[in-house]
Amino acid sequence: MKKSLIALAVLAASGAAMAQSTVTLYGIVDVYFGSTKTDNGTTSLRQTKIDSGLVNGSRWGLRGSEDLGGGLTANFKLEQGFSIDTGVARLSPAFGATAVAATATTAAVPAASTAFSRQAYVGLSGSFGETRLGFTTTPFDDYSGASDAIWDSALSPMNSTFRSIAYNPRPGNTIFYATPSFSGLTASVSYSLGENKTATVGAGSVSSFAVAYANGPIAAHLAYQNEKSTGAVTAKKYTRLGGTYDFGVVKALATYGKAENIGNLTDADANDYQLGLDVPVGAALTLSTSFARSKDNATAGNVKRTGLGLGAKYTLSKRTFLTAGYEADTSKLAGRADIKHDLFAIGMQHRF
Repeated sequence: MKKSLIALAVLAASGAAMAQSTVTLYGIVDVYFGSTKTDNGTTSLRQTKIDSGLVNGSRWGLRGSEDLGGGLTANFKLEQGFSIDTGVARLSPAFGATAVAATATTAAVPAASTAFSRQAYVGLSGSFGETRLGFTTTPFDDYSGASDAIWDSALSPMNSTFRSIAYNPRPGNTIFYATPSFSGLTASVSYSLGENKTATVGAGSVSSFAVAYANGPIAAHLAYQNEKSTGAVTAKKYTRLGGTYDFGVVKALATYGKAENIGNLTDADANDYQLGLDVPVGAALTLSTSFARSKDNATAGNVKRTGLGLGAKYTLSKRTFLTAGYEADTSKLAGRADIKHDLFAIGMQHRF
């Protein structure tokens, strides 16, 4: 009897300990079959391919939490991106040909082959909000595509035309804090250390903040990011303002972006705009369309970019959906032939 009571006590203690600490394996597998064309006025190339990340970058990860008592919880996340078509490690999906690729600041940015190249952090959460230390997204990145139509995917013209998408989403060496929700109002802030200061070279750093509101059919956000680069006098600055309103029969989405000091050049700026609609058609099917426009003076003359996208999403289950659509964009500069890009794709995503 004593042995039985001891065994039951051990099992009960073990069960309580397990209930206080959890670890979850999760991931996204996103693949598509498509055809993309680029035309710079001199050469034209159409490529048929199977690629990864039409809607979201494929990834797998581990996340966990431990109840420390008194309303305090310890959390961690380790996340790695990959290309489902090749199995190669990858940071994020590649968008349109006319998009300006995100450039690294002096804050540490891991190579795609680095283990857990998407996120790797530990932190605390409770009634005060949440803190993170390590390699994580900035508040600007958390809200950059929040009001982008066509699910902020490669089919969205925003991702092929905006200059303000050329920010650093995961600087590394980051201190992050997010407030709890106050009747739908939240805020977050982060600071990423450059950690490369020498006697002759200043350290680069990335600071970012965001304020968001979501209540009922309304959602809105404002985000800002400042990126200091080693040896550069002028810091790159990014602003994002967006909102959505769900009318029930249709959801309207609008996004404004501003990029300042592009390439660390003073007064090299861009203004970006995106308008879109999501239209639910039955319980499983949603149609979406988006128009995007951008203008900048970062080169001799003003470059104008416009794009249009159409997409459809069909939900098969809570974890699986199909996507199809078309996106086309054009970049214009006086004295130069137009640069054109288009993408037609059919994809599938599964979450686990």
